[in-house]
Amino acid sequence: MKTLYVRIVATFALIALVSGVIAFFISNLYYQIKLKDYNEGKILEIANEITTLYKHSDQPIDDFLMNVANMNFQLYLVDQNMKGSKFGDEFRHYEMDEDIIHSILNGHTYHGISEFQSSLFVTGFFKDDIKNSIGVPIIVDGETQALFVRPNVEKQFGEMRIVFSLLLGFTFFISLALITLFATFLVRPIKKLTRATRKIAGGNYDIQLESNRADEIGDLARDFGLMAKSLKKLDDMRQEFVANVSHEIQSPLTSIRGFTKAIRTKSVSPEQADQYLEIIEKESMRLSSLSKQLLMLSSLDKQVKAINREAFRLDEQIREVVLLMEWEWSGKGLNLAIDLPTIVVEADHQLLQQVWTNLLANSIKFTEESGSIYISAVVDKEIIVTVRDTGIGIPETEISHIFDRFYMADKSRNRTKSGSGLGLSVVKKIIDLHDGEISARSQLGEGTEFIVRLPL
Repeated sequence: MKTLYVRIVATFALIALVSGVIAFFISNLYYQIKLKDYNEGKILEIANEITTLYKHSDQPIDDFLMNVANMNFQLYLVDQNMKGSKFGDEFRHYEMDEDIIHSILNGHTYHGISEFQSSLFVTGFFKDDIKNSIGVPIIVDGETQALFVRPNVEKQFGEMRIVFSLLLGFTFFISLALITLFATFLVRPIKKLTRATRKIAGGNYDIQLESNRADEIGDLARDFGLMAKSLKKLDDMRQEFVANVSHEIQSPLTSIRGFTKAIRTKSVSPEQADQYLEIIEKESMRLSSLSKQLLMLSSLDKQVKAINREAFRLDEQIREVVLLMEWEWSGKGLNLAIDLPTIVVEADHQLLQQVWTNLLANSIKFTEESGSIYISAVVDKEIIVTVRDTGIGIPETEISHIFDRFYMADKSRNRTKSGSGLGLSVVKKIIDLHDGEISARSQLGEGTEFIVRLPL
């Protein structure tokens, strides 16, 4: 399996290679469109200059053309009898149509460079063929002859070809070396993230990553570190939750088992048996409540969009919850004050009933006898429902965590002695599903207030 390092190096090398090929063809296109005609124009100007200089020269044609050829030109002279003479370095190919030669002898110019067919830039410029030259008429001893002229590109630019070849070659290999080095620095932090991921998978959340980079990898490292801290916090909370729930389950089961055995063996009086049965019933209700909360939270997690919205009277629903729990708050002698205007809301009836049930049960549980609970609501740009009690309150350091899943406030206080840390998490989840908000404020010894905000 190819590693990311190999893939990055191979990708950059391929990009460099493809870029070079594309650049080569673009250069070739530029040569074919613009430079080819420009190059031919310069050679044609030189050929015409050669013929003009010969008119004013006293040298024999062979000596004159040899002197010109010594300036890195390839020349080929054809007379009326189609006899050719070579001057300077030879062409590789001398095949030429007689019609072209006759045309030059008749005073026309042969534009061989622009007409020469070649698909590649290097071939077109360096092709050593007489067809890839300029043909002009020249008067020699009163007779018109055909003179083919071409610069000796190999001598004039041969070294430059080597220089350009070395330049391209070294550019590619140096680029490949730099890409390899760059890929090492690019992959190194990713390898660290991989090792950190394996540590987290093994349950070790204490990781240190380099997060002082100001790029996407630095952002990834910082976010990864935050994720590790969140996972550690969640894992700690889950472990604490398992311990608490295990205790919550084990305690009533131990009581039920002990009282059941006492009743079965008939080692207690009928009055004690009735008392034990009442305790067994209460402990069974505790277990049932705990399991319902767990199932509710699990159901909400898996069915985020499965809420059944319908229009109903919210004030009537809250009053119904108060009546259903009357035996609980009246049994403690609590005073309930309700101030609810007519409110119609479009929401999930069953889920919102669970919200008011949990909040009211919370207030009843942690409000001392003869205390008070106030339930009120107002409608403005949103629906605001407030549930306030005069209970024991919540420490300020813990108020920000009470909606965390599996979280239980100070275990040393009576406020949480029979809780599981799930009730307020369920409330928060339901309110979130309705695009609402819930907040709390509290003061030790004076009570707690929950504020629920729902959109109209």
